[in-house]
Amino acid sequence: MLKKLVYLMLGLAISLSACAKPPVKSAALTHIRLPLGYIANIQFAPLYAAIEKGYFKDAGIEIEMDYSFETDGVKLVGAGELPFAVVSGEQVLLARAQEVPVTYVAAWYQQYPISVISKSDLGVATAQDLKGKTIGLPGLFGANYVGLRALLFSAGLKESDVKLEEIGFNQVELVAAGKQNIVVGYAANEPIQLKAQGFDVTELRVADSVQLAANGILASEKVIAEDPELVSAFVGAFLKGLKYTIENPDDAYALSATYIPNFADLDKTVQKEILATSIDMWKTERLGYSDPQAWENMQDVLLEMGLVTEKTDLSKAFTNQFVP
Repeated sequence: MLKKLVYLMLGLAISLSACAKPPVKSAALTHIRLPLGYIANIQFAPLYAAIEKGYFKDAGIEIEMDYSFETDGVKLVGAGELPFAVVSGEQVLLARAQEVPVTYVAAWYQQYPISVISKSDLGVATAQDLKGKTIGLPGLFGANYVGLRALLFSAGLKESDVKLEEIGFNQVELVAAGKQNIVVGYAANEPIQLKAQGFDVTELRVADSVQLAANGILASEKVIAEDPELVSAFVGAFLKGLKYTIENPDDAYALSATYIPNFADLDKTVQKEILATSIDMWKTERLGYSDPQAWENMQDVLLEMGLVTEKTDLSKAFTNQFVP
């Protein structure tokens, strides 16, 4: 049962594809395919900036971004088929519980990016106010589910204290249509989209209640052992792009234009707010640093949920050795 849940948490599982290729080194650049787990989006501005500003090239790296939903990035990295992927913290611990040899080498988000969004007239001001309520979320998997359970746990509530409805990734549409009053989504997406459509909503951010290991860069134990210079180069280039985006959001926004389909047709105000909200979740004194307490908290939540049955060695799950 645990194995099945892990696969659900990691995304739509696929068999390791014969076409998956390890990084290809040439005299000029090392080509790396990077699974992102989401469509091209302004939230990936640090990567776009790192490419456009030449940070990856200067590090001897050429990036191919993989937006495929079905790509099981954690499994591919664990098998040594790919060196890196962008993942959320819970995926790392679920993988380690299955003895998948992967390690989180740089934190991107310093705050867990999930929120519970409700129509303001419901009066949901605290997590305790969710008791007895019906909550829509994509499904009983992934960051949305883990974030919700963590928020409930912080308020002394269990899953049985609320009613969960699996609605797919249709949170905005269903709230707008009056079919859902409370949904779980990303702080830099659903609440911004709903407010832009004129809805008065209240947002409960998971990060305001508990610090959890969030999205960051995953590496295989294989590449860490065999090519630590590549790991350092990749992390360093990425963090330069992250720093540049935080300090120059307007320029980073402009640099993202060629990477996002129909960029000119998107609502500029909404997109810039998405980027600004994301930047607030990235900021920290030491970019890339993983907070050990955030990993302890994440492990406690997964244990409480029953998604892992015993504690893992967190020193193998994450490292700060590649963070400047």
